[in-house]
Amino acid sequence: MHITPFRIDVPQAELDELRLRLARTRWPDELPGVGWDYGVALPYLRELAGYWADGYDWRVHEARLNAFPQFTTGIDGQNVHFLHVRSPEPKATPLIITHGWPSTVHDFAGIIGPLTDPRAHGGDPADAFHVVAPSLPGFAYSGPTGETGWGTRRIARAWAELMSRLGYDRYGAQGGDFGAIVSPELARLAPENVLGVHLNGPPNAASPVDPAELDLLTDDEREQARRNQRWWYAHSGYATQMGTRPQTVAYALNDSPVGQLAWNLEWFVDHDPTATRQPLPARDAVLTNVTAFWVTGTAGSAARLYREIAADGWGRSAPSGVPTGVATFLGDRAVRGLAELSNTITHWSAYDTGGHFASLQAPDLLVADIRTFFRTLR
Repeated sequence: MHITPFRIDVPQAELDELRLRLARTRWPDELPGVGWDYGVALPYLRELAGYWADGYDWRVHEARLNAFPQFTTGIDGQNVHFLHVRSPEPKATPLIITHGWPSTVHDFAGIIGPLTDPRAHGGDPADAFHVVAPSLPGFAYSGPTGETGWGTRRIARAWAELMSRLGYDRYGAQGGDFGAIVSPELARLAPENVLGVHLNGPPNAASPVDPAELDLLTDDEREQARRNQRWWYAHSGYATQMGTRPQTVAYALNDSPVGQLAWNLEWFVDHDPTATRQPLPARDAVLTNVTAFWVTGTAGSAARLYREIAADGWGRSAPSGVPTGVATFLGDRAVRGLAELSNTITHWSAYDTGGHFASLQAPDLLVADIRTFFRTLR
């Protein structure tokens, strides 16, 4: 039950050693003219790695997260790191927000202020939240997992325990990417505690888990789901590896910073950035996540989450009955008919901008959508 204050303080020697490794990168060749068709393009990666070595300042982003109250606690044998930022508004709604892969809680640095103190950001103080933002077990400051079994359901149980320890018996949940799997599971586990769930980029709402689900969709939704299946087949190599043999790739991730950067870019930037109008996450945001994994030695541990969730099963859960809102952004592929098979959807917003990592690519829209959804539940 003990909760300990936490502060990020990476020794300078570790940052110096990182730069030395970047300078000694052994670069592969690349076929002429393939661009991004074979994976992350070499010119893009070399430029980004060069900036990581000579232009990026970790201390700026370390200090930015350290401006928020951070803590660690032990739950079910696992260290759990979390931000706990209370609103100045006494009637604020508690909200637990969960990141995905390859993200960390650094992704939330730009939305915590507007969520906790809307009055100071031109918003309505009635929309305020007390924000709890845990690091997923195995990710960055939560440290590596020490045993198997840390899949969706166990994480949801840990989140319920965390909110109980903090004294919150009625709260909302929000999440993107894997956070959009954990948050609904939390609602199924503790429906009497979770007043509503808001999701962005829910990965289990893009394709059917059973071909029979296609018959439950409209014609347009069915075609979209089929397109999603074709797209995922061409982009899912990294997920297949981590969902089956994560330890094998862990050696490369833990030994080569450029290798880890390229691996993370498989999801952060999975296309030619010059060939889409989708805004990319800022390169500092990408590098902050990669650096957080590097200095904590948890890239391999984070990869295991895919294997653990696969062990839980990718089947379709029954709706929890807890009201659920979805914000889908450009580049997301959520199909409402599929989302409704496992959630009680009461709010749906579709945006023609942003991206899968909405807290980085469309933070203002994400905050506004969270406010709009929870406004209906107070």
